[in-house]
Amino acid sequence: MPKFGAHMSISGGFHLAIDRGEAVGCDTIQIFTKSNRQWAAAPIADEDAEAFIARRADSSIDPVFVHASYLINVCSEVDETREKSVISLIDEIDRAARLGLPFIVLHPGSPKGLQTDVGLQVAADNLRLVIDATANSGVRIALETMAGQGSSICGEFEHIARLYEAVDADERLGVCFDTCHVFAAGYDIRDETGYEKTIAEFCDTLGFDRLLALHLNDSKAEFGSRKDRHEHIGAGEIGRDAFGFIVNDQRFEHLPMVIETPKGKSMEEDEENLTTLRGMVR
Repeated sequence: MPKFGAHMSISGGFHLAIDRGEAVGCDTIQIFTKSNRQWAAAPIADEDAEAFIARRADSSIDPVFVHASYLINVCSEVDETREKSVISLIDEIDRAARLGLPFIVLHPGSPKGLQTDVGLQVAADNLRLVIDATANSGVRIALETMAGQGSSICGEFEHIARLYEAVDADERLGVCFDTCHVFAAGYDIRDETGYEKTIAEFCDTLGFDRLLALHLNDSKAEFGSRKDRHEHIGAGEIGRDAFGFIVNDQRFEHLPMVIETPKGKSMEEDEENLTTLRGMVR
């Protein structure tokens, strides 16, 4: 059985994310370590880190990993934004290391007025700065497959491959495969033929050894829309079949599969989506 989970809130304390994950039946969880809409964050207090590490040791939830702030844009055309992004990503990696977490998922960003080739090079230069500054952290950066919205990079597998080549620090990089994003970017995974074609292209371009996690999200937006709009499993434009292919694909059975689907405070939607996914496993 694959490891299924969801993104969990750290409201009230990092350790409570574990409690919330257990409450809805998660095997793995993703968290923010700070507000995802603010640059600054107070340092993690010793007692908070210790409480989280102790709670995690008592739980079967594993791995716990991080999603970086949505503000980070390592390929921005704006000098101030790039500088803030580098500082913020270094801090996020330090925070993940403080909590003993293995990797951080990153939206690389959008170069806007810059050409894509230039944006990729700027992103690579800044990722190298971050990696050099966090050399002793042991935390990897998982570049997320993106929807290609606007001028954002990494809507193509080739973009991520080019970042790998330019950064030249494979041991510190990884990939997070988001189903909603790849579908919106133009990779059709709705039927078995399309799914196998997409996965073969991913393997040829990046290789499975670089894959650290999967985000399992259906899409409110249509195929190739380049819009990032998450929907409940089987209720969107992707449909149930694609998720059945993924959860039964033995190439991914060792990887965490996390949902980022809409939910309320009770989190019953998470329970329903996780039950749906588990029900697809043959």
